Amino acid sequence: MAAVVSLSLLTVLATAALALFEPLLHPKHLSVRIYWVAPLAGALILLFTGQISVSRAVDGLLADSAVNPIKILILFFSMTLMSVFLDEAGFFRFLAGKVLRHAGNSQKKLFLMLYLAVSVLTVFTSNDIVVLTFTPFICYFAKNAKIDPIPYLIAEFVAANTWSMALIIGNPTNIYLAAGNGIDFAAYLKVMVLPTVFGGLVSLGILWLLFVRKLKEPMAGSTEEVHIADPVTVTLGLASLGGCIVFLALSSYLNFPMWVIAAVACLLLYAAAIPELLWRHRGLSLVTHSIRRAPFDVIPFVLSMFVLVMALSDVGATDLLGKLVLGRGEIFACGISSFFAANLLNNIPMSVLYSTVVTAGGSASLPALYAAVVGSNVGAFFTPMGALAGIMWMTLLKQHKVKFSFGRFVLYGAAVSIPTLLATLLGLWIML
Repeated sequence: MAAVVSLSLLTVLATAALALFEPLLHPKHLSVRIYWVAPLAGALILLFTGQISVSRAVDGLLADSAVNPIKILILFFSMTLMSVFLDEAGFFRFLAGKVLRHAGNSQKKLFLMLYLAVSVLTVFTSNDIVVLTFTPFICYFAKNAKIDPIPYLIAEFVAANTWSMALIIGNPTNIYLAAGNGIDFAAYLKVMVLPTVFGGLVSLGILWLLFVRKLKEPMAGSTEEVHIADPVTVTLGLASLGGCIVFLALSSYLNFPMWVIAAVACLLLYAAAIPELLWRHRGLSLVTHSIRRAPFDVIPFVLSMFVLVMALSDVGATDLLGKLVLGRGEIFACGISSFFAANLLNNIPMSVLYSTVVTAGGSASLPALYAAVVGSNVGAFFTPMGALAGIMWMTLLKQHKVKFSFGRFVLYGAAVSIPTLLATLLGLWIML
């Protein structure tokens, strides 16, 4: 056990170092993130040293079970590609522009409208997509309107990582923890609506108290009117994503796996978009750019972490951790521990680990599983290491010359995330 645990800890530290310091190396020229190299190296060392056999790893990766990482990755990438398609078609920028224009010169109104817009979009798409889409636009608008962008950027990031708990598709960690343990779309929604509302209201209240004084000054500038350049393509994307969400909600009644529904919807979207774009002589840049933006580096990262977790499980480490967080008061024990673990490991490897931990008793403990979902989402805005979105968000701020240090992130993060975590876990305790 000692060798596997030591290697796993070393891998986690190396992954954190790569993820945190990588953007400082060549921020203008680095096009491929390399944070996944450390877990891949760790998994290969385990295989070459015989700590886990190749056949065991292959069987685990290809197992015909709900925890199969291949199926979960297909579900994640299908939803991501549909969301990115809509972003490339200009839908998110159009909505952001509408929100900013309707706010007039009132910063308070803009703040509330932005939080609401990000929350709604995150529920039906993905927190990562919303963060990557809205952040540059907020930086641009704040500079043009001569206002401090920090309140809006923090509100955006907090809203995206709070309301991402509402649906199973809102965050890849939801997909891994819930879908990976056989929870369908409807069952997840039934449990997580109230906790998400609790967390969302508390986070908004704290953000308002933190920034209300800064929002008193009227805005000096204005923003340009944003139009949808290709309504046909946007309609196609919305129809595909909307239809997919409807069928996901009915998946348990139709007896279709969620990953199959998402994959079919995604394939139909791109299969319809390609001839439609060619027929109207618009070219395929929208399709190619959407595919290029997909986070393919998540694939080696998740698969490698899955191998590491299998090795930890085989030597009994996950059972030991399960004994510490399962049992009496497991909602708060698992929720709080996963919250801090996400900021030590990053929320994706934490979810891979806790997916095994919550089944330490033989079958998944639903209170502990949902608590880990909460920790994986809310933990994202405690420190930048809580999620890959946080690292990418900090990188975007540097690119747009917005000064925001690691320490300042933690100060605001602690003020918002800890009360939000407790409120969300209280909502979960009421539901379960």
